[in-house]
Amino acid sequence: MTNNKRFVNREISWLHFNERVLQEAMDENNPIIERLKFLGIYSNNRDEYFRVRVATIKRMVQVQNKKDKKPRLSAQSLLSQILSNVEVQEKKFNATFRKISKELKKHNIIFLDDSQLNKKQGAFVQRYFKSEVVPLLFPIMLKNLENSDALQDNAIYLAVHLKDSKMHKEDDYALIMVPSNTISRFILLPSEKGVHNVIMLDDVMRYCMGDIFTPFDFDTFKSYTIKFTRDAELDIDNDISKSFIEQMSDSIKRRKKGAPVRFVYDNEIPEVFLTRLLRKLEITNSDNLRDGGRYHNFKDFMSFPKIGSKDLVYAKEPPLLHPELEQGKSILKSIREKDILLHFPYQSFQYIVDLLREASIDTKVRAIKMTFYRAARDSNVIQALINAARNGKNVTVFLEIQARFDEKANIYWTRKLREEGVKVINTLPGYKVHSKLLSIRRKEKGRNVYYSNLSTGNFNESTAKVYSDDSLLTANEAIGKEVNMLFHMFEMPYNPPKFSHLMVAPYHLRNNINKLINTEIRNAKAGKVAWLLIKLNNIVDSKIINKLYQASKAGVKIDIICRGICVLVPNVPGLSDNINVISVVDKYLEHSRIQIFANGGNPLYYISSADWMVRNFDHRFETACPIYDKELQKEIMDILKIQLSDNVKARTLVPNSINKYVESNDNIKVRSQLEIYHYLKNKSIKN
Repeated sequence: MTNNKRFVNREISWLHFNERVLQEAMDENNPIIERLKFLGIYSNNRDEYFRVRVATIKRMVQVQNKKDKKPRLSAQSLLSQILSNVEVQEKKFNATFRKISKELKKHNIIFLDDSQLNKKQGAFVQRYFKSEVVPLLFPIMLKNLENSDALQDNAIYLAVHLKDSKMHKEDDYALIMVPSNTISRFILLPSEKGVHNVIMLDDVMRYCMGDIFTPFDFDTFKSYTIKFTRDAELDIDNDISKSFIEQMSDSIKRRKKGAPVRFVYDNEIPEVFLTRLLRKLEITNSDNLRDGGRYHNFKDFMSFPKIGSKDLVYAKEPPLLHPELEQGKSILKSIREKDILLHFPYQSFQYIVDLLREASIDTKVRAIKMTFYRAARDSNVIQALINAARNGKNVTVFLEIQARFDEKANIYWTRKLREEGVKVINTLPGYKVHSKLLSIRRKEKGRNVYYSNLSTGNFNESTAKVYSDDSLLTANEAIGKEVNMLFHMFEMPYNPPKFSHLMVAPYHLRNNINKLINTEIRNAKAGKVAWLLIKLNNIVDSKIINKLYQASKAGVKIDIICRGICVLVPNVPGLSDNINVISVVDKYLEHSRIQIFANGGNPLYYISSADWMVRNFDHRFETACPIYDKELQKEIMDILKIQLSDNVKARTLVPNSINKYVESNDNIKVRSQLEIYHYLKNKSIKN
């Protein structure tokens, strides 16, 4: 069987995933403002995709063209396929936005542009512009622009044509960035009671353009939105005289001068003006150009204000109390009594902050060690670690500088932590630390006792409100010692220890997963119970996928829940008959990684930080942790069974019906995220 039948191209699979996000915006059963926010998520995802993946493919095209007299068409063909898919999705996107805008009017939420303001609204806009917007505006005259380096990546600009109606001056041209990264893109206007009129920041600037340029004897202005997207790959300098943080800081600065990968412009812009812009910005490749409408950067809709009736947004579901973590009781004592599994966002991430706060003032706690990949902007977790250091604890943090698009924030936190006396380890050459680990060492009766937290998601209180993750709290001695060994390994990576409980990449996670699948294959051939239940964000690694195909052929039943990229092709006769794959995209972003192996009737349960991708197996430090507690195993199985029964937000990934909603023969609707909340709520009440 050819590879193109065994594997879906990963870039195309990612586009399939983002279309599932777009489906949420199209789903009329979702609250209308939430649909608008899904448009923002879709747009933000696509921007990052162009900055990283499309940029990489364009570099591949350039290399092929330079090396080959007769260039291979693979990269160019893939690029064409991507752009074609994006164009189709763009039409759906625009149609969806128009439809949502009409529906918002029915709920008295009305978008007004600069030509639709009444006298009172116009006066309000001018006051707002002078007090809030003017201080943030720094126009660039196009004739003074030497190249595109002056333009900020992924921001929107108004390209302004300046005229003097008396023709005393020649026409001129300018660029002004819309400062939506500093103030809200959406401004509420004075309105009648019960009506919410909204104007976008771009249109506020259009309405007040004369306040900027009239002193220069211009009185007529035409403005058009443009957006400039750069290659976001970091080119890291290997100058040994610089620290790694200095190298990363320099690389982030160079990212601002990355090659253009996309230039989006208002299709109303005159051809002469567009040509002048492209010449100034040195954009020549037509693949980089895309015309669009009046507005760009729909990612800002992720922050659309909650206005109007409360039923226009998701019903607020308060985080559930965990039955094993009683208010007023020591969390460390609770962990000592029993393993605890937290499910975010159904249960509160505040438990982790409270654990760190308790450890920071507990006189018996000697050391705290923690990994960070992406921290919250105002991280209470990091503040708790700083407080622990102030209280005399030995605090060590591994903070991964190379987390894409969070490099700058992580450099800031590195410096902040070091100022407060925290030992910070940054980045291991050639690898990223993606494991989510917390270790607390406590002196009890003269011996070291370890309390560990191993999670599928980042220690980030912001994302924990919207990312679905699982987090194990345990005082298991064997696991605690191995977590501590991991932290020693981060400091001395060239002398890896042996692990008996944890599965650790890049050393033996791949081999262990292979062995566990091989056990299922042997059991299936021997007529024993044999199955796999896998939940991941992405499954891309061809070696592991081929092993799953082998297992399917042997009769192993395999169920996969995969939110994002899935290059495995399920339900192919003779190849993957026994593999079923669904994807759930809903209110929360499914982020947990869980693997269960039948193991001949004595199932093995693991939660993990790793997706099944080459980078996770071979180029990152990842950890898969066993779940030994039988009650927690049942809880995990119950939750995964709920997800497998989803017939509201689950989609199939079968080749001929990609993203088709899963259908059910009965009339019972199962929306898994809602059912999981009720399941955990009932458990908290019963206990």
